[in-house]
Amino acid sequence: MSTPQGARQRGKEGSKKRGTTPNPDGSTAMMNGHAAENFDKLKKAGKEAVTNEWDYKLALAVITVLAFVTRFWGISHPDQVVFDEVHFGKFASYYLQRTYFFDVHPPFGKLLFALAGWLVGYDGSFLFENIGDSYVTNRVPYVAYRSMPALMGSLTVTATYWIMWESGYSLPACIVAASLVLFDNAHIGQTRLILLDATLVFFMALSVLSYIRFYKLRHDAFSRKWWKWLLLTGISMSCVISTKYVGAFTFFSIGVPVIIDLWDLLDINRKQGPLSLPDFGKHLSARIIGLIVVPLLMYLFWFQVHFAILSRSGPGDDFMTPEFQETLSDNLMTQQAVGIDYFDNIAMRHKETKVYLHSHPDKYPLRYDDGRISSQGQQVTGYPHNDTNNLWQIVPSQPLEGPGHRVKNGDIVRFRHLVTDNWLLTHDVASPSQPTNQEFTAVGAEDANGPRLNDTLFEIRIENGKPGQEFKTMASHFKLIHFPTKVAMWTSATLPPLPEWGYKQAEINGNKNLVQSSNIWYVEEVPGLPADSPRLIKDEKKVKTMPFMKKYFELQRAMFFHNNALTSSHPYASFPIQWPFLLRGVSFWTENDTRQQIYFLGNPIGWWFASSILAVFAGILLADQVSVRRGVDALDTRTRSRLYNSTGFFFLIWAAHYFPFFIMGRQLFLHHYLPAHLASALVAGALVEFVFNIEPADLAGFTEAQLQEAKKGSTKTQAQQGVRGRPVRERIAGQSLLATWAASAVIVAVLIWGFIFFAPLTYGRPGLSVEEVNARKWLNYDLHFAK
Repeated sequence: MSTPQGARQRGKEGSKKRGTTPNPDGSTAMMNGHAAENFDKLKKAGKEAVTNEWDYKLALAVITVLAFVTRFWGISHPDQVVFDEVHFGKFASYYLQRTYFFDVHPPFGKLLFALAGWLVGYDGSFLFENIGDSYVTNRVPYVAYRSMPALMGSLTVTATYWIMWESGYSLPACIVAASLVLFDNAHIGQTRLILLDATLVFFMALSVLSYIRFYKLRHDAFSRKWWKWLLLTGISMSCVISTKYVGAFTFFSIGVPVIIDLWDLLDINRKQGPLSLPDFGKHLSARIIGLIVVPLLMYLFWFQVHFAILSRSGPGDDFMTPEFQETLSDNLMTQQAVGIDYFDNIAMRHKETKVYLHSHPDKYPLRYDDGRISSQGQQVTGYPHNDTNNLWQIVPSQPLEGPGHRVKNGDIVRFRHLVTDNWLLTHDVASPSQPTNQEFTAVGAEDANGPRLNDTLFEIRIENGKPGQEFKTMASHFKLIHFPTKVAMWTSATLPPLPEWGYKQAEINGNKNLVQSSNIWYVEEVPGLPADSPRLIKDEKKVKTMPFMKKYFELQRAMFFHNNALTSSHPYASFPIQWPFLLRGVSFWTENDTRQQIYFLGNPIGWWFASSILAVFAGILLADQVSVRRGVDALDTRTRSRLYNSTGFFFLIWAAHYFPFFIMGRQLFLHHYLPAHLASALVAGALVEFVFNIEPADLAGFTEAQLQEAKKGSTKTQAQQGVRGRPVRERIAGQSLLATWAASAVIVAVLIWGFIFFAPLTYGRPGLSVEEVNARKWLNYDLHFAK
């Protein structure tokens, strides 16, 4: 499983000088006469292979044409917004408008959509607000948008075939692997819409292909082609992770064989001769540059492009700090920020959940549901709507002379609730739902200005603020730290709402972890300021600058936090255990009048075949290991090497792109399995060859007695076929190749039938009758118009 050692170089050896053989460092060594003779045979065989590869090339051309036909056919239908096109089409429009937005995915895939819109001269005026909105009415060049993923989806099929071809598999094996992707309804459906997965899967396949080409040049190290394919591997992997963070799985898939390959190069007893430590250092450095440094620089480059384009204020502002927002033109925060004075009445709002700090006369109950006793103090909660109960007067901790004293970063302050005239307080009493956090409450003036004064003291701590910096509305994101106990005022979307006694409002409590970003609040407004107040006079604000890496790390933190927060339920979410068996799909689009629908679903026959092949492969490996342990060597060296190294490499890719999803807590959907499905198609093609095909070289391990026995036992058959004089090796190889072709033809035919049967759900037309819909309701496919 370490490296794709099944890869062959067809005809490449023919270009070497007679009598020499390449060493790993690119040098050559003299061969003895017998070796030279063998090399001549190899060179001749290589030339013949090149001459005979017209069949591979013809099949590649046919498969590529079919890929374009299946992906582009009827791409203009439907002429409405479909499923997640509401997100990625919107993001492309924001790029074209240069309006800042926020998304949990890196920018590369979305930039490609923006490029498609820019190339056709679109201005991005349509914002893809709702599924079903008309593209025609709003004059959106949606076909240009959809053509970008359709192009990459088509080339993914080509790359799949090319991977098998470069890995040295027979033509039937290449066709089976490519057909599993070519005629898969899920790959087709996902690559005909404005979605990111086509980009992800294409560059994942290109990464695998580039690495195989690079590995095949291991005996020509540091040549131009060696460097070319090394760098292409790194660039392709960078494009994967620059589209979605699950691209890290591709880095792991390639990284494992690279590390094992380096470990083999370090071996002083390697067959090709030992490498000196300086030479090994060159190999190590080259891989670090090609597979780590270059991908990292490219990844950062796309974020630089992202920041450079999105220069105007937009809907993504709220996810960023005030310092970041000040780098955007037309930012409302910088335009509307008002300095806060002591004794102002302010409304504080939580940055992430957007609830206001709220209180009302009701008390906490004596006992909570778990039997714990509360302070029975006045409730302090989070309320999502603007209300007079959200107003708090900010009061200095020490008396001040005269009005107009500005609140600043680091000040110790107190808060008086305007409606109830009670004072904000937290103390060493457990909160309603979290025994580890402190309860927030409000107490009367007698306690607040007497024995409990210290419990009402809070520090204003502005995020990234300088000492003495002015505290402003909107512009100052801050943490409110309780001065005596050092807990932060906190709430979270993950907290359960309060019970009926708390009117289902959000719980506010004291968080001991001060560094959490969910501790951040801001002041939305200072109500009641007169229109002629000098505090409302704004100087013209200049757009500020911010170092790229600082912007990058801030955006990364926000992206990872919100990606992990995608834990809410979704009617079409599914679990990883369901994906290989295609137990359910996703409804993308429906139209009641025509009874048309797009339902995201793979070709069940192809998915079940590929999944069963994965189990067969694991069983073969287990059986082989048990046989070897018992002294029965059922496989020759070449076949075992191909099985473990080449097919094992494909299996590693599948596992790396599948099993990590089991430990994710976010929403997951069937489309997350598409990269793993492509890898399973590669394993399936390889296993078809393993099971059915025996090449002449595979018969080298047969003893002459075994071959004669096979010849005697098949004399009658030879006579009937008129091939009595044909060598036994060629006859057996021919029969096995015929069996491989027959098996492959059956597999492809069944795949085509499954594709055509489910095509109306993939292309969204024609509309199906009730009987036709029910005929396709396999397993748990919750199709529309079934009655």
